[in-house]
Order: sequence, then C-alpha cells, then structure tokens
Amino acid sequence: MITRLYTGSTSACFELKNDTAYHAPAPFSVYVNGEYRYACDTNVFSLFGLKPDTAYTLEIEMDGVRHALAFATKAETCAVDVRSFGAVGDGVHDDTTAIQSALHFLPDGARLYFPAGVYLTRPLALRSHITLDLAKDAVLLGCSDRAQYPVLPGVVTDLNGGGEWMTGAFEGLTRPMYQSLLHGEYCEDVTITGLGTIDGNAQRSDFWTAFKQFETARPRLVFLCNCKNVTMHGVTAKNSASWNLHPFYCENVSFYDVKVEAPKDSPNTDAIDPEACIGVNIIGCHLSVGDDCVAIKSGKIELSRQRLQSAQRHVIRNCRMAFGHGAVTLGSETACGVRDLSVTRCLFDSTDRGLRIKTRRGRGKHCDITGIVFENIRMSNVITPFVINMWYNCCDPDRFSDYVKCRSALPVDERTPHLGTFTFRDIVCMDAHAAACYIDGLPEAPIDEVTIERVSVSFAADAKPFVPAMQNDAVPRLRMGLYFSNVRRVCVRDVRISGVQGPALITENCGQVDSQELHEES
Repeated sequence: MITRLYTGSTSACFELKNDTAYHAPAPFSVYVNGEYRYACDTNVFSLFGLKPDTAYTLEIEMDGVRHALAFATKAETCAVDVRSFGAVGDGVHDDTTAIQSALHFLPDGARLYFPAGVYLTRPLALRSHITLDLAKDAVLLGCSDRAQYPVLPGVVTDLNGGGEWMTGAFEGLTRPMYQSLLHGEYCEDVTITGLGTIDGNAQRSDFWTAFKQFETARPRLVFLCNCKNVTMHGVTAKNSASWNLHPFYCENVSFYDVKVEAPKDSPNTDAIDPEACIGVNIIGCHLSVGDDCVAIKSGKIELSRQRLQSAQRHVIRNCRMAFGHGAVTLGSETACGVRDLSVTRCLFDSTDRGLRIKTRRGRGKHCDITGIVFENIRMSNVITPFVINMWYNCCDPDRFSDYVKCRSALPVDERTPHLGTFTFRDIVCMDAHAAACYIDGLPEAPIDEVTIERVSVSFAADAKPFVPAMQNDAVPRLRMGLYFSNVRRVCVRDVRISGVQGPALITENCGQVDSQELHEES
C-alpha cells in the first residue's frame, strides 16, 4: 500500500500504490510513531521535522483501515543554522556572503538549515555532499537587479590539450548565460528539502519584460550542469527569470512533492526541463506555470555534435499540471534523442496541450524519440489532448524557411529526425476544444507507430477553435477527431469520442491502420 520514495536526515517522502491519478482513492490520516500528524488526499505525501539517524513507524488510516511502514532517517555529520554565518533573513540585508560561506566551509554530509525568514541573495554556487533545509516560511529571495547576476561562459577551454568543458546552456545550445539563483556545476550528492520557498523574484526585475533585448541567456531558478544524485523534496519554486528547474547532462535527479509556480502569462517559465539527462524522477509534483510544465529535452543538433547523450529512463508520476502550454512535452530541442519515458497517474488541468511531442527537420539523425508510454491520465479543459508535431516552427532562425515548412518529401539525411513508438492508454479527456489528437509526421520519415487504446475524449459544450500544433500555415480546428498524417502504423482500440464534428478518425498518408471499437457518441 505504501512505498518509500525518499528518506533524508530530517524528511521523507512516500507514495500510495494504486491506480488513481494524483489523488488518493479516499482522504487519509497520517501518523508517526502512533501520533497524528495531518490529513491528506494525495498519493504522494511527505514528513518533515524528523530527527537524523532515527527509526520511525509511519501509519496511514484510510476508510477505517491502518497501513504501516517502518523506515529510518539518514545520519548527518552536523546541522548548522545559516544565521551562524551572519545571515539576517529580513528580506532587506544581502545574505549572499553568509550563505555562500556556509556552503563552502561546512563539512561533507552537513545540513545547512534556514529558519523562517526572507533571505535576500544574489546567485549561489552549490557544492557536493550538502543539504539545504528550508523551514516552513523560509524564503530564498533572488535579487531583482540583473547587474548582480554574473555572466558565465557556455564552455571553457582546457589549457591541457584544448578540450572544452560545458558550463552553461539555454534552449538547446551551450552559450553564455546569467548565473542561476542556485547553480550547481559538476556536483554530486546534493539535497534541497523542506517546506520553504525559492523565489526568483523575476516580477520585480526586467527578466520578464526586456528579455528579447538580452544578448545573454536568462538565469534559471535552479541550474544543474553535469551533476549526479541530486534530490529536491517538498520545496516551492516560483517566479524564475526563465525555466525554473533545469538539469543539464545530469544523472539520477529526483523531484519529489515539489511545487513550481509562475503566472500564466510569464515568459518561458517552464517548470521542470531535464535536458540530455539520464534517470530523472518527477513524482508527486504540482506544476502551474507560463510555459510547458515538464519539457524533456536533449539539445539542438550543434549540442549533439559536442556531446551525444540521449534523454533516457525518465519517470513522471502522480503529478498535477495546470495552465502550461503543454503538460508533458518532448522537445523541441531533442537532437540527442529521447527514449524510455513513462508518464502515469497524472492530472492535466487547463493546459493548452496534454501530451506534446514537438520536433522538426534539422534536429538531426540522432533525434530518435521512441519508447514513450503515457497511461492512466486524467485531463480537463485541454485544447488538444495528444499532439505529435514534426513541423514545429518556433525558436530557430530558419523557422519559416522552405526547408522547415515544405510538405513534400525531402531527402533523408543527417538532419532528418526519427520518431518511433508511442503508446497512449487508459486516459480520460474532458472538455477538449480543437482536436482529440493531432499527429503529423514527416513524409520522408513517417512516425513508426502510434497506439491509442482505452481512451475517451469529450469536447466542451462551448468549445472554441484553436491551432492544435505550432507549425507553419496551421489552420484552426474545432472538435476535430483523431487525426493522423504520415504514420507507418496506427492502432486505435476501444476509443470513445463525444461531440466530434466530422469523421472520428482521419488518416492521411498512413500505412497500416488498425481500428477496433472506435465509438462516436453525440
């Protein structure tokens, strides 16, 4: 019934094993060593304020039945209050030097504790083998003056032989960037935990208003470059200058019970964007931002030539996404490929698109996206639930070129991407608008296989026309059915569509089409 996701020295995270999406089958009470802690209704829940190196018994009571799990917290070398190093926490005094000094001088395995307060800070450099513990009502508040953010190079040259080391990136390219508020380079064994908040404070800067004039990439809230074994647990991340949480060429990174918030109209404030990473867990998170909630990336073609590493073995489970451009997006920077992604038991609420794959000619021959499974999802008020778009026309200088938008088959070469197998099953979508699904492959490189099974889509009574995918010469759609173009094999099984206008299934330039139990309802 209960599984342990994470245990630190003073906190732990757990998950209920069931088939429900995000919410538990019924509300339940949480007990620790027989003492009542709080009531909960989500599948993922956490404990804070525990003692290091201590055995505990967790119990939950649901519908009159108790379930128990024994666990023990980890040991730590020491725990130090950040105020011991001179931090004030009044939101006015600059606490950067105090916090950075503590990070530098504490021993491996230490926990740096932030009691309630507002800690105004310039960008901070993380280090290995350290835990940041933000108490309830503790806020790390980013400085609003852009001049206080150092500019870091995208790569540095090794004086011993001339090789290059990646140090910064944005939108699929290594490039100069402003240092992020929490910035980790080649770190390992890092934990950021607690009930506190990391606030980028971008609404009080020019990062959201003048960014189109910047020559340097905006900072992220948390940027992790070539890091290993990093955990974020419980904290709230908000108001980043651009993407909130950006692991880049990292391995074994986990986000448990994290909240990410930004206004719906804030520019490029993606919640979590793992790029060219291996083994990322995004579990029990609540994400509501101004762009994609989760965007799995692996760089543009230039990055694949620098270091070829696909995004692989990612798990997204028991999350709630709201108001983003896409709930879960792959791309568009995917030149190193994406494989083995599982998205399960999630809620998508009022996102433009639900499950969104976007790529285009020019991403390259290593852009191989395959082994993607989405199941047990609940969507409401999503414009288009399923989108696979190989004609994405945003973010690149040649976005409007004939090469990108030509609808005739072009020669397959080193610039041509490949999309493999995609499975969507056990999904309910209510109050859609534009189309039930919109899947549009390249004529010279059709998508290998798309399976949609045990899926129901109903359109909103007041549905409005929208463009289902960002591509050149796109036409707004209204209550369109299942649309497939340039797919080698289409499998539609036990699918129900309510309120569709026109055919329930549309296939153009597709190979094998296997349609069983496609139900059209008024």
